[in-house]
Amino acid sequence: MVPDPTRAFVRHTIATLAYRGAKILRGAPAGFGACRAADASTQTRSAVEILAHIGDLLDWTAVLVAGDKGWRTSPPQSWQHEVDRFFAGLQTVDAALVSDSTPSRSLECIFQGPIADALTHLGQLGLLRRIAGAPLRGESFVLAEIVAGRVGPEQAAPVREFD
Repeated sequence: MVPDPTRAFVRHTIATLAYRGAKILRGAPAGFGACRAADASTQTRSAVEILAHIGDLLDWTAVLVAGDKGWRTSPPQSWQHEVDRFFAGLQTVDAALVSDSTPSRSLECIFQGPIADALTHLGQLGLLRRIAGAPLRGESFVLAEIVAGRVGPEQAAPVREFD
């Protein structure tokens, strides 16, 4: 069977979410889950609310790849629960991508919807790290060792970081 290049690309994208997410989530300061970009009255999400939303997006991605269409919103739980859910969601999506499933939408549509949204929200978490006084070092991500299927919290060390 000839590998599907679109599935391979989406799997690499999921591994990229894992790599970047691990960098953002690793070493987050105590209380980071409550951090917001502005006062709660402005309806900004806290870090844990953003991470819970990413979890919902990953759940939806897995459902779409498996051939269904359902969306479900989950209330945010503890920071650690949402971190664990993030990596579990990535593993579920990757498993669906290597299965023989027939997605309910094209993989391109799945990429442009929940996957791209998850990338956006990871960027928000990175910004919140800076607001919380725990900024991340910049990195040349083009040099990063990102491998399809490596979707857990244990990721390769950065090749080239900078300040």
